[in-house]
Amino acid sequence: MHSKLILALALPIAALTACGDVDSTPKPLTEKQSELLTKELAGKVAGAPVNCISDFNSTNVVRVSDDILLYRVSGNLVYKNTLRSSCPGLARDSDIMVTEQFGGQKCRGDLVKLVDRTSGIPGPVCSLGEFVPYRKDKSGS
Repeated sequence: MHSKLILALALPIAALTACGDVDSTPKPLTEKQSELLTKELAGKVAGAPVNCISDFNSTNVVRVSDDILLYRVSGNLVYKNTLRSSCPGLARDSDIMVTEQFGGQKCRGDLVKLVDRTSGIPGPVCSLGEFVPYRKDKSGS
């Protein structure tokens, strides 16, 4: 009986270790994605990353790639969020993006779920990273 319990516990652990490491390295941006990111952040300077930002209307979210979201607050402030791991299909912008958050802020670690617009079938679940503020450069350069 004792050996069956050990075997029952060992098999799932062996299966998990066989999966190997998940590569969380973001894919390089395509030319189109790079142009969009450059356009959205033009004339803005990066600040210190923060863990949470106030909640925004979902129409202020720009999907740059499967790894990067931009939260537009105004013409003077945009937050760049590099997801903690890639979110396959996020860049397509055809799926509905549902954010699971707690309270009135979006925070590092909150979940982003993709749902197929036509079938309602859930897709990947991804986790937000830190929010880097980009503010309009007031020095005039």
